[in-house]
Amino acid sequence: MSIAAESVSISPVSLGEEKSGTKKLVLKLFNGAIAGVVGTLIIYPLDMVKTRLQNQKMDASGNFRYKGGVHCFKSIIQAEGARGLYRGLVPNLIGITPEKAIKLAVNDYAREYLAKTKNVDPEHLPIHLGMVAGATAGFCQVIATNPMEIVKIQMQVAGAELKPGQPRPTALQVVQKLGLKGMYKGTPATLLRDVPFSILFFPSHAYLKTLCADSNGNVSFPAVFGSGIVAGIFAAGAVTPADVVKTRLQVAAKPGEPVYRGFAHCFKEIVRNEGPSALFKGVVPRCMIVSPLFGFALLTYEAQQRYLKL
Repeated sequence: MSIAAESVSISPVSLGEEKSGTKKLVLKLFNGAIAGVVGTLIIYPLDMVKTRLQNQKMDASGNFRYKGGVHCFKSIIQAEGARGLYRGLVPNLIGITPEKAIKLAVNDYAREYLAKTKNVDPEHLPIHLGMVAGATAGFCQVIATNPMEIVKIQMQVAGAELKPGQPRPTALQVVQKLGLKGMYKGTPATLLRDVPFSILFFPSHAYLKTLCADSNGNVSFPAVFGSGIVAGIFAAGAVTPADVVKTRLQVAAKPGEPVYRGFAHCFKEIVRNEGPSALFKGVVPRCMIVSPLFGFALLTYEAQQRYLKL
């Protein structure tokens, strides 16, 4: 049977049925980890382009190195080869496993818990409670997100600064240089990006799925994927300014470049020196990254949920 013909039931599941709450949460975490890896492998080159675009600053002539996403993509291949598009992939995969596991599983578990307290279907949870569940997931994931992203970003940016023949830093070298404290540099900015993202994304995704449900409450796999795409574009675009600030804070400043004292200072300096539009640098590749990432991740996650009967 083709995947398009399959459907995902959205009927409520009691936390006491068949599996204990703890075992069920562990399985959800495992499913979320697999879903995150699948999505990341598919969209990583776009993430590289997004990071390079967000970090670039005007040169002495008032010009940017990259003219846009396509030019950036071609420039990376010309200067660094196809492998350059996957720089920082390994630490990203190591980090994305717990990050997506926490994000997807905590949101799912929180929705089921809140739905149980209100005696409603988790897929028809009131929007304000859906936002609470999303915020909880966004807050919890940062413990894994921040270290993963700062290592990934520093490796992605390093490729643009190296001279021919110069050795490229490894993930271990970046981790050793940063230290434990450095791994959590920019955490407030990560929270200000991920919590609002989850507040917007998960309730939107749940609402869109209900619109696609048939008379029996079933949602097809293509509808799950499409709902993730649309919700991802909406949420990713909305929090792009926080993502730009986070990227600037987590990239090591070179001599002569501004040193930012925190989120508010970085935000003000970007607007003052580059204009408000700079806060949306990389918004197109970011949306092109996040929407299919969550589309594929949620499709994988819900398929596992269905076949494991969670």
